Amino acid sequence: MDKFTELRAKYDTFVYESFTLDDAGFSFLFRIGEYEFRPSWKWSGIPDTALTRYIVFSLGMVELVSYWKCACPPRVIVKCGALNDEQILWWKRLYFDGLGEFFYRNGITTDIKSFMDIECENSDVPRFTDIRENRSGAMIPVGGGKDSIVTLELLSGMKDRSYCFLINPRPTTLGCAHTAGYPDERIIGPGRTIDPELLRRNADGWLNGHTPFSAVVAFSSYLAAVISGSRYIALSNESSANEGNVAGSTVNHQYSKSTDFERKFREFCSKWLLPVPEYFSLLRPWTEWRITREFVKYPKYFSVFKSCNLGSKTDSWCGRCAKCLYVYIMLAGYLDDDTLHGIFGRDMLADTDLTEMFDALIHPEYEKPFECVGTRDEVRVALAHAIKLREGQYLPALLARHSMRCVYQPPNIEGRFDNDNFVPPELIGLLKGEK
Repeated sequence: MDKFTELRAKYDTFVYESFTLDDAGFSFLFRIGEYEFRPSWKWSGIPDTALTRYIVFSLGMVELVSYWKCACPPRVIVKCGALNDEQILWWKRLYFDGLGEFFYRNGITTDIKSFMDIECENSDVPRFTDIRENRSGAMIPVGGGKDSIVTLELLSGMKDRSYCFLINPRPTTLGCAHTAGYPDERIIGPGRTIDPELLRRNADGWLNGHTPFSAVVAFSSYLAAVISGSRYIALSNESSANEGNVAGSTVNHQYSKSTDFERKFREFCSKWLLPVPEYFSLLRPWTEWRITREFVKYPKYFSVFKSCNLGSKTDSWCGRCAKCLYVYIMLAGYLDDDTLHGIFGRDMLADTDLTEMFDALIHPEYEKPFECVGTRDEVRVALAHAIKLREGQYLPALLARHSMRCVYQPPNIEGRFDNDNFVPPELIGLLKGEK
């Protein structure tokens, strides 16, 4: 019997028991059999209103999937809050699509109908109205990478009315916010804690894997925007987040950064929360290549930004993962080797140990790395520009290898603009060179 079937048979029910909200923040209580999980957020100053409580309850609905996945119980009972039938289907779809990578990498075969049944004791979903007459400015989630930096700079004209939103602030994210000119009073930085019991279950052989973390960012940044009076929640997800990882499937490491999730979250807020603050990704129309071209205009961030997941605990570039290699390649299309070495501390394109990872970023016959990386077209364009930039110079090993093997013209993505976006009309000019 496989682990998925074994655990579901032994632990057939997951319970979202309760949530609490007080002056220090909020926490949740989940149960699987004899095991309890109590994830929490340190976040002072949240007003205890019907609206904020429902947002916190909904954030708990996102958090629960990280705990549910360790045993994948077929039955989920929600004893707090309220869910109607339409919302239950909404949550099931988010879980199923957001767990695509988890199912794939754990060899789990299931479907949207059978993987989970959600029951809620209360179906009387409340309706809300905004007590604020005027909202202005933006809540800008900052992850420490180049994309959110570009958003900060594009929206610099409304800096005095905007906030940076940092989950578990660390030197990199704080450094990006400060470099962009945001003082501490314009930075909202709640602390999110995972219950250690989940880590113990993983160590004991229970299931583990990727969950839709950006949905956590969506609901928590929405809460921050409601409290602060922000009009916008400006994400930094680009069009390449829509590309999947496995050919012939819908498996997408970046599902909760995709246009599909963005659309569905906006619908959720409009129907069951408030249509304003308005959630959208400012960079959705742009390719990663175009975002990188904008980023290199701001060298003041070169020593500050980091987007390596493996190095996040030490605020560093690990220099060994697909995310580091991808960012290195994109920047190599614009920056010289000395500048790149100053950022990453080494020449990643000279490291032949990264050959397989390098090929997986380029060629469709490989499984695309399960990281937040751009499309293969974008990587090919960056490599072509990197080779041209170094014309007449010695090429590092991976770049030389690509130059010799490359028998095709890189795709023309200059000027590509994704019109399937939700950027407000009053801001779209920022992406079209209008002021």
